[in-house]
Amino acid sequence: MLVAGEASGDLHGASLCRALRGLDPGCRLYGMGGARMAAAGMDLLVDVTAAAVVGGSEAIGQVPRLYRAYRGLRDVLRGADRPAVLVLIDFPEFNLRLARAARRAGVPVVYFIPPQVWAWRGGRVKTIRRVVSLVLAVFPFEPPLYRRAGVPVEFVGHPLLDQLQAAPTREAARRALGIDDRTPVVGLLPGSRHQEIVRVLPVMRDAARHVLTAAPGTRFVLGLAPTIERRLAAHHLDGGPPVEIVPGQPHAVIRAADLLLVTSGTVTLEAALLGTPMVVCYRLSFVSELLARLLIRVPWVSLANLTLGRTVVPELYRRTTTSARLAREALRLLTDAGARATQRAAFSELAGQLGEPGVGTRAARFVLAQAGAA
Repeated sequence: MLVAGEASGDLHGASLCRALRGLDPGCRLYGMGGARMAAAGMDLLVDVTAAAVVGGSEAIGQVPRLYRAYRGLRDVLRGADRPAVLVLIDFPEFNLRLARAARRAGVPVVYFIPPQVWAWRGGRVKTIRRVVSLVLAVFPFEPPLYRRAGVPVEFVGHPLLDQLQAAPTREAARRALGIDDRTPVVGLLPGSRHQEIVRVLPVMRDAARHVLTAAPGTRFVLGLAPTIERRLAAHHLDGGPPVEIVPGQPHAVIRAADLLLVTSGTVTLEAALLGTPMVVCYRLSFVSELLARLLIRVPWVSLANLTLGRTVVPELYRRTTTSARLAREALRLLTDAGARATQRAAFSELAGQLGEPGVGTRAARFVLAQAGAA
């Protein structure tokens, strides 16, 4: 059984599903995920990826839906059709609860892309020690932390290393999108959750207007996540400059762009690994931001800055995520080749820290070993 609750988890889960199928074609895969995991051969029992939320107060409305999903998966863990191993993918609030149920049912638990205990809620490592059989770490600084806490852990590398191998070159991406090589391009990546589109995309739209005024001829391309309806994005772009909406080709948008305006999340790491400079922004509700300030133990939100341990890309928070501020940061990078080169040099350093391709296969071997030991 594999369990993912967001678009990024569905993406990484799909890679793991394919690797499991490749190593053991007869294994049955089932659980919670999205369209990508289903396409990779998993029997989808429940899908909450399209309804995923960000923040604390925003999640309240999803509690009944998530609880129904939890009860359904818990019943499978208790029943005659229980799995040989449960694989959890990110989504810690839900998955740690499910891990407790699996432990009570005698099902070993592998956590792939574990909770970011190094960033916030470090006390959860005690729960992980009690209920998780093996952590598959994706960042190089995670294994020492888990080992000190007495948690079995293996470093497999970040799954994006596998997924980005098929990314197009800049030239191929621009040809596919019909963009001349000399045209300045700003990519908009507003996120994969409904609330992110509502809160962030209007700010990006208005920032794009400022950028176009200062840099005529700039072209704007929006990479649409599969969990977002085109009409929702189009609605929040209304009244701004022309923006081409490109569904299902995030890597082409990233490669084709000279600069990205991006919502904090896994996509910031994708952009860094593909070498495209960026400005990161996010907007939570007031209550969620207050909770974050109380709980988060690190000074950054983007994975590029977190992994490198220093500020490489500019980050705008709720109060500073204004169209004027976002436009200023964008224009600074668009007009300063040295600033863009500094980001790219840091991105090359980051890529060397995240392991080697073959992450899905390495993770799958550990999963199958746990299943065989059950």
